[in-house]
Amino acid sequence: MKTTITAKKMQVPQNFTEYAEKKLDTKLNKFFGDEADAKIVLAEIKTQIALELTVKYNSMIFRAQSTAADKNVALDTAIDKIIRQIRKNKTKVEKKLKDTAFKEAFAEPVDEQVDYDVIKHKKFKMRPMDIDEAILQMNLLSHEFFMFTNADTGLINVVYKRDDGNYAVLEPDND
Repeated sequence: MKTTITAKKMQVPQNFTEYAEKKLDTKLNKFFGDEADAKIVLAEIKTQIALELTVKYNSMIFRAQSTAADKNVALDTAIDKIIRQIRKNKTKVEKKLKDTAFKEAFAEPVDEQVDYDVIKHKKFKMRPMDIDEAILQMNLLSHEFFMFTNADTGLINVVYKRDDGNYAVLEPDND
């Protein structure tokens, strides 16, 4: 597994890099193999370490956030969250991950078919706007996210409020 570690306004100690690579290999390699890309972003917020772990494999992206007083504890928690995501969506994810990963990792039976109840379909007109206006609209509507047509690119984007209070934009990558 290819691992990239970055830090915001702090230094990444070498022993954490070694710990992270070893932990990712032992815990997640059985699901993803060597072709996966893992990205760890560390940030220091007051006395806590905020860690964001993103694992990309084929067309799938798994992401988990964790905060703790220690970097290692935050990483362990994020890895456990990703494993829970995989278990929760086992039947859907199984087809895209390594075939042998689930035979070894899960002995307990899991329902083969997971149904989701879609309770509402909504259509609305989208007009071009910039990101600041989309954030304003989202806040005015008291929504957690807002889909809009980006006036600069002409593409459909989604803006959302993150757990840390900042905003993020999702935009398609048509490369």
